[in-house]
Amino acid sequence: MATQSKQSVYDFTVKNAKGQDVDLSTFRGKVLLIVNVASQCGLTNSNYPELTTLYQKYKDQGFEILAFPCNQFNGQEPGSNEEIQDFVCTRFKAEYPVFGKVDVNGKTSEPLYTFLRSSKGGLLGDSIKWNFTKFLVDKEGKVVDRYAPTTAPLSIEKDIKKLLGVA
Repeated sequence: MATQSKQSVYDFTVKNAKGQDVDLSTFRGKVLLIVNVASQCGLTNSNYPELTTLYQKYKDQGFEILAFPCNQFNGQEPGSNEEIQDFVCTRFKAEYPVFGKVDVNGKTSEPLYTFLRSSKGGLLGDSIKWNFTKFLVDKEGKVVDRYAPTTAPLSIEKDIKKLLGVA
């Protein structure tokens, strides 16, 4: 199926850290925050703890974070999928899904990211500019907003709450 014919994030299948297919329709009905992550980025130590805080606070209310490691920005995610999993789960206590490493830009871009970029362009066009670009997706799988890498995850809590219908 061509990317253009896909209408929501639920139309995509991605690879988990073990290389197995994950049909994103399994997340149907949840509010998603999709983030390209990196272990050696200057934004790592500020983003991961806040992502974990948001996940802990809202996971039982229909919120899910989908993290996609990416090594396209200054080689800041050089490890294997297994090393990335160990790092994120041990150091930052991440309980949300961390998928297999992907490209988010260019000809080798993960199709999901091609869809995300075309749904919500950024300040300088649709390319992902850096690690920790965040896409907020509603329960129907539609991209609602895009946040810059420097946007702190906790600063978008109000938008997450609105989509969850939480006061």
